[in-house]
Amino acid sequence: MCSATLKERVDRGSKTHTEQMKNGGVEVRKRIGFAILFILLLATEILIGMYATGWVRSYLGDVLVVILLYAFARMMSPEKPARRFILPTVILVFAFIVEFLQLWGFCDRFGITNRLLRIIIGTGFSVIDLLSYTIGIVPCYMIDHFVTVRMKKREAGVAYRDA
Repeated sequence: MCSATLKERVDRGSKTHTEQMKNGGVEVRKRIGFAILFILLLATEILIGMYATGWVRSYLGDVLVVILLYAFARMMSPEKPARRFILPTVILVFAFIVEFLQLWGFCDRFGITNRLLRIIIGTGFSVIDLLSYTIGIVPCYMIDHFVTVRMKKREAGVAYRDA
């Protein structure tokens, strides 16, 4: 049974209720921001898949899909990245794996005939798609960099004010 007073908890370094609520509010705002980005990108991807032709469908869709995956992951886990570039790198590797599965003929080998699944997974390998994924992941690296730098500055500012 733990019945520590508020002062004891603060002295041990745990957050007060006010600090927890403040941080929770920031987390909720981040989730909402990434959720809005995710929904906008998803709608854009659907419209591209249904109506676009030419370079928009061939290249822009691939650039945006990695950003879509990043927005989804950050919506689910909006806190500061533990390691600055892990999430964008994992997403880029995932996109490359899916592209190489297309080279291998994944949909045909597993008898996937559903049109929507074939569009989502893809059926044709292209080196240009790999380049498009790489271009699309750059803004994600930038977001992670700026979030990490901002958090370090905020933590340094708190430590400086506490001293």
